[in-house]
Amino acid sequence: MSMWVVAVCCWSFVVVFLVDGWTRPGYAWVRQPVSALALGRRGWVQTASFLVCGVAVTAGAVVARADLGSALLAVVVGVFGLALVASGLFRMDPLRAYPPGTPDTTPEETSWHHRLHDHAGVVVFAAVPVAAIIATLTLPELAWKGYSGVTAFLSGAGLVTFGQAWEDDSPRAGLIQKVTIAVGWLWVGLLFVRAA
Repeated sequence: MSMWVVAVCCWSFVVVFLVDGWTRPGYAWVRQPVSALALGRRGWVQTASFLVCGVAVTAGAVVARADLGSALLAVVVGVFGLALVASGLFRMDPLRAYPPGTPDTTPEETSWHHRLHDHAGVVVFAAVPVAAIIATLTLPELAWKGYSGVTAFLSGAGLVTFGQAWEDDSPRAGLIQKVTIAVGWLWVGLLFVRAA
């Protein structure tokens, strides 16, 4: 598998949710999370994006394990990919006014697949700063050490900030999540370019 293909899959994930989110009727781009795009008639687009990106990253981590810089880094990146696949397989429940017609509340009880989706999401968002920290400590290039350190800080801060914004039902929760994803997925894609 070409590492460039894996990188393009990472970056395409961001392009898909940007374009689909901006053109989806009733989707509040700044408020709603990316996962909400897996709901409704066009939900298959985001589901496919989760699955394609996740499978590509997982396969890339296996194929390029020696080229990624360390076995531990390859494992964490592979876990990131598997968690993306799980995020696609298990969708979140409709809530907070999406899809249109859904009450603008968070249900007290959620389905088993929503809970699995949430657990997978925590792994996805935690794996990026962990991988970036490992890269900071193991990659030989000074530029990569610096870039990975910045990514670890920004993606870790994004994880915490998004988690709090989601709990508070912040009107900017979706925007915070999307910025965090863009930072993390850019770095993961470039990591595979480096491995190429």
